[in-house]
Amino acid sequence: CIAILWCQTTLCCDRGQGTEGGQRTGGGSKTKQNRPMRKRPVGPADIPACSWSQRYRPAAATAPVLVLTFLAALIFHHGVADVASGASATQELPHRRFEYKYSFKGPHLAQTDGSIPFWIHTGNAIPSADQVRITPSLRSQRGSVWTKNKVRFEHWEAEVTFRVSGRGRMGADGLAVWFTSSQGLDGPVYGAADQWNGVGIFFDSFDNDGKKNNPAIIVVGNNGKLVYDHQNDGTTQALGTCLRDFRNKPYPVRAKVTYYKKTLTVMINNGFTPDKDDYEFCTKVDNMIIPSEGFFGISAATGGLADDHDVLSFLLFRLTEPGQQPPPPESEIPKEEKDKYQEEFQNFQQELDKKKEEFQKEHPDVQGQPIEDLFESVNEREIRQVFEGQNRIHLEIKQLHRQLAMILDEQRRYVSVITDEIAKKGTTPDQQLGSVISTQQEVLRNLNELRNSFYESLKQIGSAQHQGNTGGIGTYETIQHFNDIKEHLHTVKRDVEHLVQRNAQNPAEKVVKCPEVPPMPSCLSTVHFAIFIVVQSVLFLCYIMYK
Repeated sequence: CIAILWCQTTLCCDRGQGTEGGQRTGGGSKTKQNRPMRKRPVGPADIPACSWSQRYRPAAATAPVLVLTFLAALIFHHGVADVASGASATQELPHRRFEYKYSFKGPHLAQTDGSIPFWIHTGNAIPSADQVRITPSLRSQRGSVWTKNKVRFEHWEAEVTFRVSGRGRMGADGLAVWFTSSQGLDGPVYGAADQWNGVGIFFDSFDNDGKKNNPAIIVVGNNGKLVYDHQNDGTTQALGTCLRDFRNKPYPVRAKVTYYKKTLTVMINNGFTPDKDDYEFCTKVDNMIIPSEGFFGISAATGGLADDHDVLSFLLFRLTEPGQQPPPPESEIPKEEKDKYQEEFQNFQQELDKKKEEFQKEHPDVQGQPIEDLFESVNEREIRQVFEGQNRIHLEIKQLHRQLAMILDEQRRYVSVITDEIAKKGTTPDQQLGSVISTQQEVLRNLNELRNSFYESLKQIGSAQHQGNTGGIGTYETIQHFNDIKEHLHTVKRDVEHLVQRNAQNPAEKVVKCPEVPPMPSCLSTVHFAIFIVVQSVLFLCYIMYK
């Protein structure tokens, strides 16, 4: 198109109607100058050839048109290319299929005997209903979980949801996600065997080399001959790495590991949002060759420092290239085995229905209540413990409030006795007796303020518990209420000390003595308290020995 436009705009003759210089003769007749004409090599058949002089004359005027035409064609070309590339990118997305035999997640993650379906756990791993604690927050612990059967997928994608939490500013040692040709049930590399054949994605939380480059996520490949470099945190053997802090996050951390067309990609969710799809890029390894079949595993280890390494779920997806439909699930299981499983499932279902009917007959008061409501999860247990602690604090403050009310009544009684004595004498009290009365009145006023402050504290705690029952635990508001209570207590203590010092310096003590306060009845004698401490110590030592 550009070539034809160039030829049309630069030619001065158009089918015998053009003259040299573009001039016309009178009467509409047109003449040409007899000059030797050069044959036009390329162009439409209906456009006559022109000389070189005639061709170059209008070229300067048509240059902007040519530039604009060229730019328009270039932009159109890039637009078509972008649309084509975008269409091809959307068409190249692989098919995903969930593989339940190589996955686990809560609830009902573990069976009654403590095992995980299709998985094995070793070391210090503790399966529960909603998570697998790979290692508890104790020193020198190792644990791991591995698939029982080999994975024979050419392309795959694994989504791991975990939580690493601890009280220390630093954690140790870390957690690892494996794909190896054999199960590394125990070893020095994050609780798994060294010299593995496959790939490991390490979530390292301890800084061994002292370069302050941890916590970090490291991808290390091995052909079964390399020994992991612990001193340098594996940086000398890392194929890809990124710095991410995954400890003590408000939400579980999620990692997505994708192996597709010999490319390993690691995406990470930072744990600051409940959005499950909020992933960010971590690292990518191209041209990576891993075994065609192997085992998936998750391991963790602790050292001098310790963290809780909890895995909430591990979900595996098979990826299939576009145009290649994945095999149907029925083709993977033989018909005889499928019929056997179906028969076992029906028998189990019938037995379960019979047990449900028997249970409902024996317990008619719990009919209609789901079985899941009889058990509590980890989060529900933590919420219950928090509210029980708040209730104890509430009761203690109520008891203290009652004791303060008793003291206030005693002070009022003493003031009334003194005023009665003064009235009986019928004389004007002297300055010392007036100071005693003013001091007692000030004590009464301070005790009233103390009582009001405790009453406000009780109302604040009650409101905090009400907010927790309706919309969850208001952690910040509860802490703020307790800080207010502390401030009130400090103020009361300071006022009481000030009154004590003032009374000690007041010479009225030498003349008039207030009646002594009757001793408060002791709630617990010294002997009972000693016996209670001894019994509690013995129980605590027994619990430690049992653990």
